Amino acid sequence: MKPLYPVLACVIMAGSACSSGDRNAARPISGAAGHGATAEITPGDVLDDFHDAASRADFGRYFGHMTADAVFLGTDATERWDRPAFEAYCRPSFAAGKGWTYRPHDRHIVFGPGSQVAWFDELLDNDSYGTCRGSGVLVRGADGMWRLAQYNLSVLIPNNLARDVVRMIRRAPVK
Repeated sequence: MKPLYPVLACVIMAGSACSSGDRNAARPISGAAGHGATAEITPGDVLDDFHDAASRADFGRYFGHMTADAVFLGTDATERWDRPAFEAYCRPSFAAGKGWTYRPHDRHIVFGPGSQVAWFDELLDNDSYGTCRGSGVLVRGADGMWRLAQYNLSVLIPNNLARDVVRMIRRAPVK
């Protein structure tokens, strides 16, 4: 078996804070196929709508899928944002109508005991970064809604290229 090489971690989450009301209030999931008013919204539905909200630069809907204490892990090793810091980072892009599109596929979701926590990983296609991997944790709130507590987006590097990529990273100027 080949040794595993480090994978660059990056989490891309975007949005801006709601102007009023509870920032964690449940948001309706638009276009959740096959879901009537009484259907349970699944973690997969939340992830699909999270990505859709990012692609439409819908700040309120995007951050509505996150817990108040959510953590975003970005593409750079220095990028570990709590929700307020990530909102501040994302606000200008979303306010300008500039989101980002990641098309999810090959998703795996595992539920913890009692089905109140779910871990996931998914492959994502992006026009700029190619195939990426999103992973993280969702928690079910007291209102029954699933929200992201952590999202981590990884840029996938083929093992045969990893050493060269690591050399380039080491040569890059430190911010």
